[in-house]
Amino acid sequence: MSDNTLAAAQAWARQAFACSALKQLKFRHLRAMLPPLEGRRCLDIGGDNGVISFMLRELGGEWSSAELTEDGASAIRGVVGERVFVMPPGRPAPFADRSFDLVVVVDYLEHVADDRLVIDELARILVPGGLLVINVPHPRPGHWLERLRHRLGLTDQWHGHLRPGYDLEKLRGMLEGRFSLERHAYYHGPFSELVDTALNFMYMSRQKNKQTSAKGLVVTAEDWVRRAKEAKLLKAAHPVLKAFCALDALTPWAWRHRLVVRARRS
Repeated sequence: MSDNTLAAAQAWARQAFACSALKQLKFRHLRAMLPPLEGRRCLDIGGDNGVISFMLRELGGEWSSAELTEDGASAIRGVVGERVFVMPPGRPAPFADRSFDLVVVVDYLEHVADDRLVIDELARILVPGGLLVINVPHPRPGHWLERLRHRLGLTDQWHGHLRPGYDLEKLRGMLEGRFSLERHAYYHGPFSELVDTALNFMYMSRQKNKQTSAKGLVVTAEDWVRRAKEAKLLKAAHPVLKAFCALDALTPWAWRHRLVVRARRS
């Protein structure tokens, strides 16, 4: 990949991040869980189209990335350039023991059948005392927003989810014995979830092939160029969508649809 091609892809990643209130919200909560990164060996898993992977690398530290499929890894590689690996389900992670000081897992566990094997592998590749940050859906079966998404066709199957997500106790039980849970936070209230639902439905309705990959919806730089009119519309609507998402602050009692935790390797 030429330097010019990589620079263009990174410019797209910055633009895509700047236009996405939802990615900004996710990144803000991930960043709040991170320690100082200088001198740390870091891995992000599940950064889908490369935008989150790129933004994490911008914070400092020495980063590698991994994704569920080769298509996903290729999308990330197109943005960050190097040290991007495929981490398919049911197989050992392609890293040596104690390779990393920090691992950030973003929307990955719900896509794999043997999620406990993934936790075992994360324990193996982290140094003792290393940090693990996990971001997952936080479902509430029967919630009106869950029912709305399913009626619109935004099912777990469409997203590539093998399970709807995790609650805190489920994650705590999976981590027990290998990690100690230090912090957690909930985010993505009803207004953010409505924005996410509308954007996903808009994208799905324009798809000729209604199926998605094992990682669900992955919007790449090529998609951005091909759908230039939609990209411009999204950019223009960003201030309104961001303000709408901010209304979550008015509903502190409402269910939050995302969960992020930080745990330390025992």
